[in-house]
Amino acid sequence: MPKGIIAGASAILLAAIASFAAGGAKMKITSSAFQQGGNIPSKFSCDGANTNPPLQISDVLPEAKGLVLIVDDPDAPSGLFTHWAVWNISPQISTIAEGSTPKGVQGTNDFGKSGYGGPCPPSGTHRYYFKIFALDRELDLRSGAKRSQLDAAMKGHVIAQGELMGRYSRKK
Repeated sequence: MPKGIIAGASAILLAAIASFAAGGAKMKITSSAFQQGGNIPSKFSCDGANTNPPLQISDVLPEAKGLVLIVDDPDAPSGLFTHWAVWNISPQISTIAEGSTPKGVQGTNDFGKSGYGGPCPPSGTHRYYFKIFALDRELDLRSGAKRSQLDAAMKGHVIAQGELMGRYSRKK
């Protein structure tokens, strides 16, 4: 029996180490506008002011060299839809005010624009993920880059991450 316990503990420890090496350290991203899993107020959508909600970031690792913020919708009819992508954000940032863009480099969202594009599901309720990533370096990626280019540039450099999920459905 003790050998089984030791083997199990060893497996858990190895999984934890592998998880950390793969960017498994946890950061927090929260909003005063909605709770984890809650409804995103319409003012932050295409039905309202279409501005970003206030965001708070915490538990950033001291070795982080830059942060990446991605907002996406995995429930879009065409597959994963990116609403906002910003990188090379200072790791010292702890808040992103409502309707503001953090200092960094902005990519092109799937609306074909730079900046935040709020929830605007064609039907039903969609989930929107506000993801924050800490990287071990800044990214050498031009402004306006697409999500696929950002994902490729981030590969192997994520040291921690966190996410906040909110839901939105249009009132028709």
